[in-house]
Amino acid sequence: MKQLGILDSAFINLEQTNTPQHVGGLGIYDPSSAPDGFVRFKDVISGFERRLSKQPLFRTRLIEVPGGLDRPYWVKDANFDVEFHLRHIALPEPGDWRQLCIQVARLHARPLDMSRPLWEAYIIEGLDNIPGLPKGCFAIYTKMHHSLVDGAGGSSFMALIHDLVPNPSPADEEVEEPRLVDIEPSMAELLSKASVNSIKNTASLLRGTVKNSIGLGKYALNVARDQIPAPDISAPKTILNRAVGPHRVFDAAEFPLEGFKDIKNAAGVTINDVALSIVGGALQSYLTKKDEAPSEGSLAAGIPLNMRTRRGVTDDNNQVGSVYSSLHTDIIDPLERLMAVTQSAAEAKESGEKSPLVDVLKIAGAFSPAVTKAAAGIWSRNQLSSLLPVNISTVVTNVMGPDFPLYCSGAKMVDYYGLGVLTPGMGLFHAVFSYAGKVTLSVLGDRTIMPDPELYHTCLVESYEALYAAATRADGKSATKKKAKVDASRRARAAESKPKTKTKTQAKTSQSASADKASAKAKTSASKKAVAKAPVKKKAPVKKAAAKKKASTKTAPKKATAKKAPVKKKAPAKRKATARPKVKPKLQN
Repeated sequence: MKQLGILDSAFINLEQTNTPQHVGGLGIYDPSSAPDGFVRFKDVISGFERRLSKQPLFRTRLIEVPGGLDRPYWVKDANFDVEFHLRHIALPEPGDWRQLCIQVARLHARPLDMSRPLWEAYIIEGLDNIPGLPKGCFAIYTKMHHSLVDGAGGSSFMALIHDLVPNPSPADEEVEEPRLVDIEPSMAELLSKASVNSIKNTASLLRGTVKNSIGLGKYALNVARDQIPAPDISAPKTILNRAVGPHRVFDAAEFPLEGFKDIKNAAGVTINDVALSIVGGALQSYLTKKDEAPSEGSLAAGIPLNMRTRRGVTDDNNQVGSVYSSLHTDIIDPLERLMAVTQSAAEAKESGEKSPLVDVLKIAGAFSPAVTKAAAGIWSRNQLSSLLPVNISTVVTNVMGPDFPLYCSGAKMVDYYGLGVLTPGMGLFHAVFSYAGKVTLSVLGDRTIMPDPELYHTCLVESYEALYAAATRADGKSATKKKAKVDASRRARAAESKPKTKTKTQAKTSQSASADKASAKAKTSASKKAVAKAPVKKKAPVKKAAAKKKASTKTAPKKATAKKAPVKKKAPAKRKATARPKVKPKLQN
């Protein structure tokens, strides 16, 4: 039994219905590399079970102290069942990228069962209509509570469930150790520990308050002396800062790592700077297309920092801090924006590392859960984040994955996408992940804040292409380097190509018809009536003429038949033109 650290406990205390505190990942796999050319669900189950024996943390569940008087504990679950955490589902036909994104967004929106080990995995089949992927591919979506892992911890979990070769030999596998479990503590034991810890926690809280107060004073003094860059809190509010609801959207764009490196080398910046600049350009383009761009000022983004490399390693699962930086969305030129973002990101990291505010999230774990959970609920329900002077539009996290292929149950991982956490007042999260020569830029958003993620996907691609063209021009190189181009088929994965094709077909089959279905039906019925009435109107004069002039010449009937012939030819043509719209609704479903 192990008590949660302060930061780990903070994510438990911040858990709310609209903002669950779990992170996720989506991997897509090609089973053709497996020994038999396909993967069975039972193979995935056995692989997970075998590997999780090496990491007992994912077999532990949460035990909360009665009354929320103390931080909760991790207890190794004696009833752990891996099959409860692994679910097998399939996309309905046709199984395209849009359906996969919707399914993943729905799964990520659901909170975890806090009474069981805090992770789940879904094997998703039916990805047969996604361009650029081999037939038979499947996906594995995993979600883990943030109290279990942070960004670096998430990548270690990914390494845990993967192999370096499709078919590892049994000799490479370690001998499975006996599974140890904990005896669940009684209420009396938890309360007795809480009474002792309350004294320790109170003393620790007082020491931390004094230390942070002194640190804030030094930080303010250094800012006043211009020894540390002052943080920019002038970011404007936009539609991205609205209240976060319970529903999510997900999409992702994929880029060649070679293109990111070309931009990095041409401008003398980092991969992270390139990603931040692309996100800034995409956000400004998206807001402009929706007529919601701020009249002045630049959007700001939160940047997680891995504190493992900046401080001593602790026993906490989470060792992450956070700073925020301007994205300079008010700069139109892509290359100028990149250079400005590079400078702001460097200043934010320098300032953040020396500021106690980098650990502001620890406040949610320093106090007892009874106090923090109540405060978090009030904060979320009353949207108090709107009162803060700092308006962060998104969080951008960058995790560097391996540059070699990984395998799960013999299937090669083709792509990987990250999903993060939304917080009240911040309804957009970007995850940058590099793997095997590719960079994926994933976006998780609130559905009311970003109802059209496919439009934002296009903005991301356009922002990358504009930045690449500007950087290569400045470097004197060709902007049409083949390795740096975005695959057109990959772009189509989020662009709903079929509905667009149908719209074009409708325009061809009925040039005068409106896109509106009601007007199309009205015109169809009107054309049918016209076709039905036309023969009646033309036959009536023929009968009257024959009754009045029986002795007329034979030229009149010839003229009458000459008039009827075109009517018979036009009628079928009209029926064909009006019959096609009946098929259109079926193609759209």
